[in-house]
Amino acid sequence: MVKFLKDWALILSMLSGVAAYFLYVNLPWLRGTEAFAHQAVAIVQPALIFCMLFLTFCKVDFRDLKICRWHAWLLFIQCGLFAAIGSVLIFLPHSGMRVVLEGAMLCLICPTATAAAVITHKLDGDVAHVTTYTIMINLAVAIIIPVMMPLVHPQPGMSTLSSALLILAKVFPLLMLPLILALACRHFCPRLHRWLMQWPDGAFYLWIVALALAIAVTTRSIVHCTLPLSTQIWLVVVSIMACALQFWVGRKIGHIYGDKVTAGQALGQKNTALAIWIGYTFFTPITAIVGGFYSIWHNLVNSYQLYHHRKITQHENNDKVAAGGNGLDGSGRVWRS
Repeated sequence: MVKFLKDWALILSMLSGVAAYFLYVNLPWLRGTEAFAHQAVAIVQPALIFCMLFLTFCKVDFRDLKICRWHAWLLFIQCGLFAAIGSVLIFLPHSGMRVVLEGAMLCLICPTATAAAVITHKLDGDVAHVTTYTIMINLAVAIIIPVMMPLVHPQPGMSTLSSALLILAKVFPLLMLPLILALACRHFCPRLHRWLMQWPDGAFYLWIVALALAIAVTTRSIVHCTLPLSTQIWLVVVSIMACALQFWVGRKIGHIYGDKVTAGQALGQKNTALAIWIGYTFFTPITAIVGGFYSIWHNLVNSYQLYHHRKITQHENNDKVAAGGNGLDGSGRVWRS
């Protein structure tokens, strides 16, 4: 049962999120609690993301972190494209494609998933490199979101600086404080750190809950959306294009530096629960839909990659067994016992 739940965690979590929303709105005795539920989600959702990041960073031995050249290229691509599209919206604030462009911004700037290290390890990539990039992109997002969003979405009655500081107060602690606390826990509370490490799947289970909640929020945005259906379809198309583009670009750049699997995961696999929260909090709420659909696409890509890798590995192992059975060592040389 546990294996089944892990294998189908994405689908079950997303279906649970959709079902939970429709169950909530159709239970008569919960009517009138919308304001409380909205406030509760605003607290619980970032809290889950915070705890998930904290547990993930607790697993990191910071002495193993490595900076490499492709890190700079990926940071430039993510932040550069985000700023470029944001600049278009600043100069064309009433563009008819505004929501779609915001969706593209969200797909591009979303940080690397905390689970990327697990998938990278299974694909024989460099875990230290992808972990290092995860930390770097979280720091970059914590800075660029407060810089760009007051310009893209000016708040009536607030100066750009005041709006930036308000966003910084929400984003920076969520993305960087878990890293700081994980460092402190490892060095100053080793007993607590060892206890936390007894639950290696803790971040995974938090991710399931966070994703279900994020999908429930996305479902609410879709149900209450007043935008044309064509715009919503465009958001789905943008999520597909952004996912395919980022995996492809990441692998191409990584190939130059002999690290294509790792770079592909770093750029393509996203923390979609965080993307949905960012979209719902700082962008037009309907843009949260791109995070939900991006979650589907990047997990489909990962599933295919894992299947392809298992197939190749199994084929190689079969070749070795066959070669060994014929008195060869797998390279064509005769072995003797």
